[in-house]
Amino acid sequence: MFGISDPGIWLVYLLSILCVAGSIVFGIKYWNKEDDKDNQD
Repeated sequence: MFGISDPGIWLVYLLSILCVAGSIVFGIKYWNKEDDKDNQD
């Protein structure tokens, strides 16, 4: 597939995509969450 025959390379690509997707989900989830440190002063 796509000229890449080594399954290890496919695993690296898959993990990279999953990491980016997880970062996006985390960012959306905590985008506007209030920071308690700002409200303590």
